[in-house]
Amino acid sequence: MAGVSLKCGDCGALLKSVEEAQEHAELTSHSNFSESTEAVLNLVCSSCGKPCRSKTVPVNTKVEAPKPSLTPEQLKAKQQELREKARKKKEEEEKRTEKEREKERIRVGKELLEAKRMEEENERKRIIALRKAEKEEEKRAREKIRQKLEEDKAERRRRLGLPPEDPSTAKPAAPVVEEKKSSLPIRPATKAEQMRECLRSLKQNHKEDDANVKRAFQTLLTFVGNVARNPDEEKYRKIRLTNQSFQDRVGSFKGGIEFLELCEFERVEGSEFLFLPRDKVDVAVLNSAGSELDSAIKNPFFGVL
Repeated sequence: MAGVSLKCGDCGALLKSVEEAQEHAELTSHSNFSESTEAVLNLVCSSCGKPCRSKTVPVNTKVEAPKPSLTPEQLKAKQQELREKARKKKEEEEKRTEKEREKERIRVGKELLEAKRMEEENERKRIIALRKAEKEEEKRAREKIRQKLEEDKAERRRRLGLPPEDPSTAKPAAPVVEEKKSSLPIRPATKAEQMRECLRSLKQNHKEDDANVKRAFQTLLTFVGNVARNPDEEKYRKIRLTNQSFQDRVGSFKGGIEFLELCEFERVEGSEFLFLPRDKVDVAVLNSAGSELDSAIKNPFFGVL
């Protein structure tokens, strides 16, 4: 018996014609259809009177004459066409999804690259600033050496009974620099400059004991670093001045305790302790102190003369 309808093999729906099957495939992406001998009845709802395909009382039990059925070849071709359309629709959806994912990957990648670039730029600026400070320190050290050599030269001439060197033969650079310096307005020394001068004085006062001076700098760096990392821990903010280890490493060096006082440590309890109150902990000052100590430890020209 020739088929009078098309049946969806995916959901079992009965369809009157190829057009309905095509519409059903587009709506549901179903593609498995076959001919069926079941008739699709024209039914109406007994409640509302509208056409319906539910199992209600038929108004007209006459079965409409079925449309000419498709040959097996035509049906197979039609099924293949519906499957091809469903496949293309699925591929388009997958391509669209993949495109959105690729856009998101590109966006995240750009953000990561920008963050990395900014981090590298900040690191580069920090290194440049550090090198500049080291060069300035080296320049000052060389200038002091030059001045010391000039003083030694003048002293030797005096001991040999020679007249002082004619100032006109001296290089004009020194008085010019001095004149420029004298014309600059005098400003108060910054906290970092005070720390640097304190460390320079400590090294000059004990220049014959370079190893222990370096150990003192490292101990001061440990004190400062502990407070900066643990500002709420009182044990890092309190130092017993009579502690023998402290005396050996820092207290016995002129300038060691003064440096800690520049970091806001105070003498308390009859000057037996150095104490840094929590409300006076300034991370910027501690970081500056750490930078000065690090430079003093690593720069071989620091505090020369």
